[in-house]
Amino acid sequence: MTSARTLEELRAVIRRLRFALESSHIGVWEHNLATNEIRWDPQMHALYQTGETAEVVRPRLWVHAIHPDDQATAIADFDAAVAARGPYASDFRIILPSGEIRHIRSRAHYFEEDGPPAMLGAEWDITADVRLTQQLAEQKAIAEDRAVALEESRRQIAHAAEHDYLTGLPNRRSLDREFLRLGALADLKRLAILHVGIDNFKQVNDGFGHAGGDAVLTATAASIVAEVPRSSFSARIGGDEFVVLIPDFESEEAVRAVAEAIVRRQKQAARFGDKPIRTSVSVGVAWTMNGAVTSLLADSDIALSAAKRAGRGRAEVFSTAMRAGIRRERRLTEEFKLGLERREIVPFYQVQVDAQTRRIVAMEALARWQHPDLGLLAPAAFLPMVEHAGLAGQLDAAMLDAVLEHRRCWQALGLSVPRLSVNISAARLNDADLIAQIEARTPEPGTLSFELLETIFLDDIESETVATLDRLRQMHIDLEVDDFGSGHASIVGLVRLKPNRLKIDRRLVMPVTRSSEQLSLVESIIGIARALNIEVIAEGVETGAHADLLAKIGCHILQGYAISRPAAAEDIIALLTAGHA
Repeated sequence: MTSARTLEELRAVIRRLRFALESSHIGVWEHNLATNEIRWDPQMHALYQTGETAEVVRPRLWVHAIHPDDQATAIADFDAAVAARGPYASDFRIILPSGEIRHIRSRAHYFEEDGPPAMLGAEWDITADVRLTQQLAEQKAIAEDRAVALEESRRQIAHAAEHDYLTGLPNRRSLDREFLRLGALADLKRLAILHVGIDNFKQVNDGFGHAGGDAVLTATAASIVAEVPRSSFSARIGGDEFVVLIPDFESEEAVRAVAEAIVRRQKQAARFGDKPIRTSVSVGVAWTMNGAVTSLLADSDIALSAAKRAGRGRAEVFSTAMRAGIRRERRLTEEFKLGLERREIVPFYQVQVDAQTRRIVAMEALARWQHPDLGLLAPAAFLPMVEHAGLAGQLDAAMLDAVLEHRRCWQALGLSVPRLSVNISAARLNDADLIAQIEARTPEPGTLSFELLETIFLDDIESETVATLDRLRQMHIDLEVDDFGSGHASIVGLVRLKPNRLKIDRRLVMPVTRSSEQLSLVESIIGIARALNIEVIAEGVETGAHADLLAKIGCHILQGYAISRPAAAEDIIALLTAGHA
């Protein structure tokens, strides 16, 4: 009875074990090491999809089913377990008859207690686990890559927030932080600041476009970095300005030498495609020898302004006198703005006469400031300030209004008013509202002439400016080139602009009575103008000898103190009545 119950219990255990193996898809195998006989249960055949049911299988069935790349490892794992008479563990891939690849985990133990030595093991499919693990690894790698990319983006954003996008130099924000850091150092006694500004940068943008301007900015940054000490901090603070901080400098002479080296290097032409662009820089220098850094940035800015007013392309060291001068200029600037509103800026007129008949043919309007406290101020007293403050366009507009008003008044008196010549600056010429403002004032055709300073008369003048000049010609407003011979305009430029007349610079005219070379030069200019059908005005005619000689060599129009000095509008009436100077 006991034996029967035991046998039944054993059968029940076997049934449950078989059900468990079938449910879990675990195959069981036994490898007799003495006879090399291999036995597989049905689940093993199902795992390998052999299509067979035989309990004893061919020895090579298992090896041939393993993926070629995994065979050596799987066999080595088995041989090692046999040699050690220990457990066997191996994961490998198999290739099913359909070509599908599955991942298998194999585990076995060594036995020899009740018979020949054998490995008894089990195998199951872990493909789903492997793929899940791979997916998790891929997702982890993606997450890690994204984290790296995010960190790089944050780094780039932080770098962009602290650096200039074009030159790569630190920006104003970085400069302020570095300046505060240096100012907080207890042991810092010496700190120098170089404030660098590109001269006439707007003309570069006007002549070569913003791409050309970018090329100059990049070249300037490189020049600065090449000349300053390694311990210095260089930044572009916006527009055409750069600032360099030099802590613990050796001497005042060393700082000056750095500033002057930057000025010299900038004179080398920057390249824009196949075109050279020649520019200069002005440098304002300020330093402290006792650690007092509070006003250094403002002082260097003042020194920069002084360098530009002194002629540009140079370095100036700050002095307290400069600060007083800047205050005077700022006060004068505000007074000038108020003077424009109060119509204190008035035209004085200098007549121009026909070189042969000496009859008045035109008058040039010259700005004067009737200052309430300082009296009548000549242009030299306020024009540099006007240009520096960007008020040239407003001055031109005020002068044009006053000139047209005077013309109406003179005509109302029955006077014959000659052509009136008015200066026009680059700022005014590039004003989008210029044409509309002139049309609103309806000047009579042929009665008005605009003088373009040669310093804005470039061969590479922008097409928009050319269109404005063409529109002025359509309105029968003459165009003149002022100060011709000062070195900016070329014959090609004259052909392109086609002005009605050009005015020879007084510095060329005045020496003609005593210098044969200067006389030949002026004769050459007159010859070129005649070839281009352009009238010639000689300014700076100081004596009767000047007038006679210039008339003899072919000048059309004369202007200067020998003809007439500039006079107020009310004093011009007598000249207009007489018809000659």
